[in-house]
Amino acid sequence: MHDALTDSHTFRLLNVINNYNQEALTIEVDFSLPTQRVIRSLNQFTECRGKPIQIRCDNDPEYISNTLKEWAIEQGSILSYIKPDNPQQNAYVERYN
Repeated sequence: MHDALTDSHTFRLLNVINNYNQEALTIEVDFSLPTQRVIRSLNQFTECRGKPIQIRCDNDPEYISNTLKEWAIEQGSILSYIKPDNPQQNAYVERYN
């Protein structure tokens, strides 16, 4: 997700939500969330909650990078992408925000 402040500075959000019970498992907010930051957050998450079987995400650059794909393979997780410009496929996260 991304949004803008009143002074036009944009910020990004990484939300990890359990698809079954819609529980927010972790949230990262910053002006920039590069792939390495996403991976660091996911590593912290997996230490507490275990490795996810599947991660559904959009097609932003930090999620389609080879670095994240390699991380997912190492974890034994599947990256599942929604269709571009189709947020309805990620309705839980969209509604959460």
